[in-house]
Amino acid sequence: MTDPLIVGWAHSKFGKSEAPDTLALMAEVALPALDHAGLTPDAVDGIFTGVFNAGFSRQDFQGALVAMGTPELAGIPFLRTENACATGSAAIYAAADFIASGRGKVALVIGAEKMTATPIADVGGILLAASYVAEEGDTPGGFAGVFGRITDSYFQKNGDRSEELAMIAAKNHENGTRNPYAHMQKAFDLAFCNTPSDKNPLVAGPLRRTDCSLVSDGAAAIVLAAPEVAETLNRAIRFRARAQAGDTLALSRRDPTEFGGAHRVWRQALDQAGLAITDLSLVETHDCFTTAEMIEYEAMGLAPRGQGWRVIREGTTRRDGKLPVNPSGGLKSRGHPIGATGVSQHVMAAMQLTGDAGAMQVPGAELAGVFNMGGTAVANYCSILEREK
Repeated sequence: MTDPLIVGWAHSKFGKSEAPDTLALMAEVALPALDHAGLTPDAVDGIFTGVFNAGFSRQDFQGALVAMGTPELAGIPFLRTENACATGSAAIYAAADFIASGRGKVALVIGAEKMTATPIADVGGILLAASYVAEEGDTPGGFAGVFGRITDSYFQKNGDRSEELAMIAAKNHENGTRNPYAHMQKAFDLAFCNTPSDKNPLVAGPLRRTDCSLVSDGAAAIVLAAPEVAETLNRAIRFRARAQAGDTLALSRRDPTEFGGAHRVWRQALDQAGLAITDLSLVETHDCFTTAEMIEYEAMGLAPRGQGWRVIREGTTRRDGKLPVNPSGGLKSRGHPIGATGVSQHVMAAMQLTGDAGAMQVPGAELAGVFNMGGTAVANYCSILEREK
């Protein structure tokens, strides 16, 4: 099998959208992604849609909504994926497998979520559907409460690292000011992020508001094409590697501060690519909470277990560091519309590799890593991308 290439993309503004639902959000990016690729709707052999939903909308069967919003795509086979916060990457990988197997030559992938129309008091309960509900479903504070407990556990083992979490938050907010698609394009300095206040209250355990990703609306789309199609188009980004690894859903049955599945998937991807983590030009990683980014430093191999905090303190992952992480602002600043996140991360990385990232651009970017996880590192996806043309 030969992996397809990314040949086009589109991205909506993340935030509180006037679009009433995912149907409208997906319509914002479907045709623009094909236009960017230089393809017409009749070239598409399959549509792959990533929407978490889980109660954000009474309307399910979300894969069928793409052609409702974009009639030019009516009649094309479609599939909807759901893999918690890794739903978007699941859609990309399903589409890639579809093309690699020879079943089609062009696939349109769309990730979307409409979250802000749901009362904020209900959002936490909906997101807890991505936990092991039998044991974690009543966690106060929703998923922030889950990560608050993980953060407490990490601190108990490795010391209070609140300042390092604030450094990650400040870094990502600063990066987000350069991203026109970001939900929050406002910088917050270290002192603000590190100090609980009326404007930055404690949310769960030691986590402050600036440690938590945003409730957002948005959509992103990617067009994948078989090599023989991609060679006729203007751009092509190839998967130097793509890997997936799972882990146990129930936190009671593993060490939640380890992110073992994330560690395995990074090893698989880097081995496939024949690279070391330090060979990458940048990484877009899943910072649903600043604690997650800190632990993911360890999973990537930037630091031993329990020492991820050293990575941000040493400046390694800043824009001007040895390995910029989340130059787009990450989930923390760009926003986290669940189904759109994995697709968005791949779009952000592809833009860097074609030199189209504007003010976000990492100079000379040649290799980009993407890590997207569902739940607390339960469904783990890692892509390493490079420009073919």
